[in-house]
Amino acid sequence: MFSSPLLFVFPFFLLACFLLYWAGARHAYLRRPEAQNGDAGAFAWHFFVPCRDEEAVVGTTVGRLRADHPRAHVWVIDDDSDDRTGAIVAGLAETDRRVHLVSRVRPDARQGKGAALNAAYDELNQFLSKDTDRERVVVCVIDADGQLDPHALERVSGPAGFGDPETGGVQVSVRMRNAGDPRPLPDRGRVRNAFARLLVRMQDMEFSVSNAGMQLLRGRTGSVGLGGNGQFTRLAALDRIAAAERRPWKRGALLEDYELGLHMILNGDRISHIADTWVSQEGLPHARRFLTQRTRWAQGNLQCVRYAPRIVSSRHYGGKGVLETLYTFLQPVAHLVTLALCAVMFALLGLTAAEDGFGAAFGGMLALWPLVLGLAVVSVLPFVLWGPVYRRDRASDHSLPAALLWGLALWLYAYHLFPASARGFVRMLRGRNGWAKTRRNAEVVTSGPVAIES
Repeated sequence: MFSSPLLFVFPFFLLACFLLYWAGARHAYLRRPEAQNGDAGAFAWHFFVPCRDEEAVVGTTVGRLRADHPRAHVWVIDDDSDDRTGAIVAGLAETDRRVHLVSRVRPDARQGKGAALNAAYDELNQFLSKDTDRERVVVCVIDADGQLDPHALERVSGPAGFGDPETGGVQVSVRMRNAGDPRPLPDRGRVRNAFARLLVRMQDMEFSVSNAGMQLLRGRTGSVGLGGNGQFTRLAALDRIAAAERRPWKRGALLEDYELGLHMILNGDRISHIADTWVSQEGLPHARRFLTQRTRWAQGNLQCVRYAPRIVSSRHYGGKGVLETLYTFLQPVAHLVTLALCAVMFALLGLTAAEDGFGAAFGGMLALWPLVLGLAVVSVLPFVLWGPVYRRDRASDHSLPAALLWGLALWLYAYHLFPASARGFVRMLRGRNGWAKTRRNAEVVTSGPVAIES
């Protein structure tokens, strides 16, 4: 029944790839050197804050950026909001010459985050004088709910960042600042809040240790990815991408941040990840919003498959970088194949049960229990081992048993990738490539309308 080599070999191949990747990420995270500070005053800083219906958070975000980084300019892109986002920012700009409002209107507006960022890039070009040293200008993309480490600019100016003239981009670590919120859903009961707390905690654990380790591993392979929040880019590097692609950020891309990083590396610029500084954002306590977000990310990864020929043939990607990059954006494909193989396996099992009887089929499965147990251990243990690391760096006030349980929960949490990949694939087949804005947690208490999710 299970004589097909594909059914037998493919799951082991995926597990081997995962374990190798996990071991590299964990080693890179635990053995990382501390990033050294640089001279932030040697650079001009410009924050891009893309907004659509963000009245609940934009005022706080702009105020904090200006207070923590007083020499920086803040460019807020209002993507034709239906609420008071534009009015709030316009009021701030009237009293602060370093706050700028980039207003967009339909039909040009609401074409995705990349298009909004390109509009700010155009405005910045008009603002800067012609004799500006664009190698010394740094653009940082911050989410509308983002809060940046007050010392971040010193960190990214150091030798691990823009202190190295070959560095075109820097990505900092991401944290969920509501990971310790005891009631993420104030209007819901204990059970819903318990689930919401765990969901937010898993996002914080995923980003602050697991993803940080992955990015530090990419630093060794030369394939660090840029994210949508806490993304620093040298303006001259954006210019080089614009010269080759007409615009820095890809129009209509669902992962415009990651694609920007691909273009940067393809142009010969280096990207680094600095785990010793951070940007915080809201973790999503709602399962539906979370799945909507992750579906968009999975579909964006599928869009990136088109870059495979360019990456394989590029002289700026080494062999390790090619393998890591292909592994990254082929993950949704692997999830889809795994789902298909599982369906085939259960179908064959059902046929066997129908022909030979349920007892014979069950007995055959029972005989494989040592193999199944071994696979379960090596599949679950890597997630569990992130628990103590997370406790050490992000939750030292919690017990070791709690951290181990969080690690076990992280394993279960990782299974969201399968429905997200399937939904992303279906959306792509149906030609649904629209950018769905994830609603902020605070929007439920504001008076204005909110963006519709799809």
